[in-house]
Amino acid sequence: MKQNIKKLGYFLFAIFIVLIFYLTYLTFQKGEELATHPQNRRLAAKEAGIIRGTIYDRQGVKLAETRWSGQAGQRVYYTVGEVSPFAQIIGYVSERYGSSGLEAAYSKELLGLTEADAVKNLLDKILSRTPRGNDLVLTLDATLQSKALALLGNRRGAVVALDPRTGAILAMVSAPAFNSNAIKDDKVWQQLNQDTDNAPLLNRATQGAYPPGSVLKLVTGTAILANQAEAPNNINCPGYVIIDGNKITDNQVHGQVDFIKALAVSCNTYFAQEGVKLGWPNLLRTFEQFGLNQKADLEIPVRAGTFAEKERRNKSQLAETSFGQGDTLLSPLQMALACAAIANEGIIMKPYLVKELRNPEGEVIRVTESTPWLTATTPEIAQLITQGMVAAVEWGTGTAAAIKGIKVAGKTGTAETKNEQDQSSAPHAWFVGFAPADNPQVVVAVIVEKGGSGSRVAAPIAREVMAAALYGQ
Repeated sequence: MKQNIKKLGYFLFAIFIVLIFYLTYLTFQKGEELATHPQNRRLAAKEAGIIRGTIYDRQGVKLAETRWSGQAGQRVYYTVGEVSPFAQIIGYVSERYGSSGLEAAYSKELLGLTEADAVKNLLDKILSRTPRGNDLVLTLDATLQSKALALLGNRRGAVVALDPRTGAILAMVSAPAFNSNAIKDDKVWQQLNQDTDNAPLLNRATQGAYPPGSVLKLVTGTAILANQAEAPNNINCPGYVIIDGNKITDNQVHGQVDFIKALAVSCNTYFAQEGVKLGWPNLLRTFEQFGLNQKADLEIPVRAGTFAEKERRNKSQLAETSFGQGDTLLSPLQMALACAAIANEGIIMKPYLVKELRNPEGEVIRVTESTPWLTATTPEIAQLITQGMVAAVEWGTGTAAAIKGIKVAGKTGTAETKNEQDQSSAPHAWFVGFAPADNPQVVVAVIVEKGGSGSRVAAPIAREVMAAALYGQ
């Protein structure tokens, strides 16, 4: 009997110890994550008594604010017409549906519930004041954002504009957007979730998974230059190339092609042949140097790029991957960052959306510093890629992106989407570029889903966004 009691005692003691360790783990390892989780009902209840901080654009335009009336507040989002241009970036906060985007990522700061706010919160309680959270100042520009969304019109797609010198995101549009002020309506919420064709809740700019088409030739071109001891080869393009017995048709007969011309006219034959010579290890290593396999830390959901599985890495797949087809899937943000590497002499600055955090009195309490993220290539190789991109805009496939009086560097992409189920599917229209080419201040990536030719559809959008960014229109 005594032995049984003793065993029971040991068992209960072991359970007690395990419980102590688990509670310690929850408190110190998972505490903050659980406290700020979008589905945390206690946080939602606490928020009801706090004036949530305001979110501003880089020019001081209010993008989200809490309008307080009596004992309750209402979150109001910036809209143009019936649409919130920042819907998928800023997200929403709802007692019923939780929160998303920057509203979720910065919930503690916006509610003034960080450790640094403890003294102020105590004073608010003693003085019976309604507590107020901190404000965010974003790098985004409301005018540029609205213009980019308007340029996409009723088409599905995305636009990313950033400063390659700092990594500051100037515009990040995903279309279709939605009205963030309307999600409190159950019918609207259901419609947004059930619209699988348009997927308006998806941030296409950071989570979209698209074949990159010829815009990937910037990266493949970097790999070619980095792995050749001498000047790149010249080839004769007859309008097709045969790889491993498979005929790959080019967009036209290009004749004699050197590296610059191959970029300018977007010659698939050139990149397929040179890509096969590179081999999978060299090409994948360059993809990694550009961060295409990583999730940039933007504090909102971001998708890492994906490439052909090992068992599918044959010569034909390598040739197609080299000019942006095959199994490769990337987001507009990733292609914007790849282009930023070329614009910034091979260095990719860490992208960011939040410029400053300010307390309720307007004092700056945190500033995001610009920091290098990755070294993708050398300044010399970036310069050669730039030459090809300038040629593309001056006399190649990207002439529709030209801006009068400004030298523009760009690359078009027309990514095929045909498959066995849909042989008539239109291609995705792509464009990536930067301006001015000799002093880059803005990088733009554009995709229009199943929009057709990149040179005809995406390049004009990029031109307007770059011009607006440079001229402040």
